[in-house]
Amino acid sequence: MNYMGIDHHKQYSHITVLDEKGNIVKAGRVLNRRQDVEEFLEGFIEDLRVVIEAGRATYTMVDLLEELGLDVRMAHPQQVKAIAQAKIKTDKRDSKILAHLLRTDLIPEVYRREPANRASQRVLRHRMSYVRMQTQLKNRIRALLAQQREEVREMVERQSLLFSRRGMTVLKELELPGKDEEMLKSLIKTFDHIQRRIRQSDSLVEEIYDNCEEARLIRTIPGFGEFFSVLVATEIANIERFSSPAKLHSYAGVIPSTHSSGEKHYHGGLIRQGDKWLRWALVEAVWPAIRSDFDLRVYYQRIAKRKGANPAKVATSRRLLTIIFRVLKEKRSYVPYKR
Repeated sequence: MNYMGIDHHKQYSHITVLDEKGNIVKAGRVLNRRQDVEEFLEGFIEDLRVVIEAGRATYTMVDLLEELGLDVRMAHPQQVKAIAQAKIKTDKRDSKILAHLLRTDLIPEVYRREPANRASQRVLRHRMSYVRMQTQLKNRIRALLAQQREEVREMVERQSLLFSRRGMTVLKELELPGKDEEMLKSLIKTFDHIQRRIRQSDSLVEEIYDNCEEARLIRTIPGFGEFFSVLVATEIANIERFSSPAKLHSYAGVIPSTHSSGEKHYHGGLIRQGDKWLRWALVEAVWPAIRSDFDLRVYYQRIAKRKGANPAKVATSRRLLTIIFRVLKEKRSYVPYKR
């Protein structure tokens, strides 16, 4: 049996192949093209196990290797770093360390997402990038208007919803001095274009929603609309990989960091690890959830009274995630408690 470690980059990968005793059989830099990979692996396809460190473009290499009939494992980059404790980091060393960890069965694996799930993630990231651009444009427009004469600022301030249909009509009719008017028209034109792209991406999200039973179940929970339901279902992917709500809380990163020394225990801010998209969706869902569900509102208010608004918001997001866990595990809609 041979063991292959891959340090993967966008254009190339550094590959190291070890035998059962840990001796280097073959090593080198290979372009991430099927022909080059096949040439490097010639004579090693049989009895070869492979490990690659998870990254942004890792799945392209994983799919290629599996098409060649290889057994591929994906390693968690942070946990590999903790195990290896390498003070000198190079592509050559990284691929060799991965191969050694695979040989000794010490690879900390990450969850392997299915192609359909990865495609859904790309659609959601695509839409969120447009929303981020839209927010930046709104801020640019507000900053430009804040530097205008008093009567312009007052006219804008009278619009409770500046970027509503009525507000946009007011913006398009504004007359600003010099180049400012040209810049405002350019920003408005770009804003309109981004809004069209967002509406277009909404149809892609709707298509995912219609074909995702988990998303439809999550939408029955207070605080979750169509987009957030799809986002949460996509990030969780398979609820069976979590044995308890606490495991799911940790994955989402909605648990506080803890420091203990002797008899003293201190709980700080949220842990830095976790799925940032899932955490964002949960926190954003808290306000609409407590407005529409009496029990969640009482739960939030009880904690806010003792610890403050932010801890209460985080605790409520955990409560929502626990509800999501039960709903998905039991494959049923959420039914609020009737008083």
